[in-house]
Amino acid sequence: MTRAAAATVYTPELLASRYGSQPFQVAMRAAEVLSKLGAFGLKLLLDQQRGESSSSAKRRARAVELRTVLTRLGPTFVKIGQGLSTRPDLCPTEYLEELSELQDSLPTFPDEEAFACIERELGFPLDSMYSAMSPSPIAAASLGQVYKARLKYSEQLVAVKVQRPGIEDTIGRDFYLLRGLGFLINKYVDIITTDAVALIDEFARRVFQELNYVQEGQNARRFKKLYADKQDILVPDIFWDYTSAKVLTMEWIEGVKLNQQAAIEGQGLKVLDLVNIGIQCSLRQLLEYGYFHADPHPGNILATPEGKLAFLDFGMMSETPEDARVAIIGHVVHMVNRDYEAMARDYYALDFLKPEVDVSPIVPALKNFFDDALDSTVSELNFKTIVDGLGAVLYQYPFNVPAYYALILRSLTVLEDPNPYLRDALIELLFKDEKFRWNRLENLLVQGRQDREFVAKDALQPVLKLLLGPDGENLRVLVVKEAVRVTEAITFGTLIDSYNAAPEFLKPLISNGNPAGPFKISDVEREQMLELRDTVLRIWGLLRSSDTFDPSLLQPIVQVLQEREARVFGSRIAGGVSQRLAARLLQQLLRIPPAPVPGSS
Repeated sequence: MTRAAAATVYTPELLASRYGSQPFQVAMRAAEVLSKLGAFGLKLLLDQQRGESSSSAKRRARAVELRTVLTRLGPTFVKIGQGLSTRPDLCPTEYLEELSELQDSLPTFPDEEAFACIERELGFPLDSMYSAMSPSPIAAASLGQVYKARLKYSEQLVAVKVQRPGIEDTIGRDFYLLRGLGFLINKYVDIITTDAVALIDEFARRVFQELNYVQEGQNARRFKKLYADKQDILVPDIFWDYTSAKVLTMEWIEGVKLNQQAAIEGQGLKVLDLVNIGIQCSLRQLLEYGYFHADPHPGNILATPEGKLAFLDFGMMSETPEDARVAIIGHVVHMVNRDYEAMARDYYALDFLKPEVDVSPIVPALKNFFDDALDSTVSELNFKTIVDGLGAVLYQYPFNVPAYYALILRSLTVLEDPNPYLRDALIELLFKDEKFRWNRLENLLVQGRQDREFVAKDALQPVLKLLLGPDGENLRVLVVKEAVRVTEAITFGTLIDSYNAAPEFLKPLISNGNPAGPFKISDVEREQMLELRDTVLRIWGLLRSSDTFDPSLLQPIVQVLQEREARVFGSRIAGGVSQRLAARLLQQLLRIPPAPVPGSS
């Protein structure tokens, strides 16, 4: 990692030492920036004086103009626009949508400069490191461009990302200029209560981290360690001997972008399977470990021919604090329960609001939006609608959205795809995939054990409230179905274990001479039931082994069972279990066992 020492770490003092002695260059850049942004600001002022600023169509037109202005001002302002696109507390919806369309791209720079940079950074001639290199870049962005190459020592295909020459100096000068503007805003603009200089420093620190390709490689390594333990997730290896602060060499991944449905299906892959993998990985990122890919757009995630999801480009990562993860889960429960007063209070725990802010005016705004959203049919729901509506509320009131939460919103809206097939696949996954739900519960309990403030009894109360409430019918149907499956799995699993543990001389008597055993079920059914039984027992073991486990955990269940709704619900479960076991019994008595496969033992 000695090459990492060459990476620049952002500090305000660094900018002052570099650009404080360049007044002419800074003044020229200031004139260019102020002329373009000033002209745009004048148009906004005229719109306000003419009473047109409240028009959504006018705001949309101005947002398009701003996107064009930022693109022309170069990579620093492209990054600023992308940052603003994740801040619903700062920008109206029209600006959020248009700024999210900012393309992180510039014309490619000469290949000779890129190859010279590789040799200078790595310290060897190009042909001594790579046996082949694409003559032109296969992709280009504002910070650098990517070549396809082959390592000479192993003939392995790799992707080589090379930083744009002079990009650090350009970005550094822009941030030096913006810090000066921030001091003026703090001193003279009373309407902006946020510390503008602190905001600029935080953003500059993130951009400079993106300029450090060694840091990006470390991000990829951490992401791989946390999430690539699942066989369906692929993270490219980093070749550290061919990596520096300005050159990143990683394993080449063959794959198809997620928005290319025809190409995905042409490889014989199912979109639903890929959605399943992506949702599970996203939930692990946001709720289990808190370390997440903040820019998972279709170009950064590929579907491989083997059906894996490959994550690329780890320059923009973020982390959700542990207490915030717990608060987010509670916030979602309160939203589903339509407990808008509790939702409003959650914003204190999420650090959106200062303790002295009165949340009572926020409650009606949350109710107006979420009542409509939650009354929508399942097929009408999408992440973008919810995020846009929440963004409108955040913009109207004195919220200060933490950087990690803004990036969470960005990562969630990426899951929304204009292709309705992906939406339907997601719905089918969430409502029909039982294995997915049980795996989620087990993983969350594993993480919950590590949280000393997690109290299962308290977490159970709002779930029961939803389950037995007027809006819980869909959940009740799901719980009845799962209760029947679990009871069947435990019953048959116990019988199978008992048969396997019986002495050998008794087994023919128990199975009536059937070498396949006494149960006339297929191997697939047997495997599925045993897998579900083992999962449920592991979950129960996690609960019992928790330091905070107490039999009083079941007290809320005992309390709600006394209510009429609970008795009706309990009858539905008992009836479903009885019918299922009776059907299984008849199946065992009447079903002809499957014929043995020819040639099998």
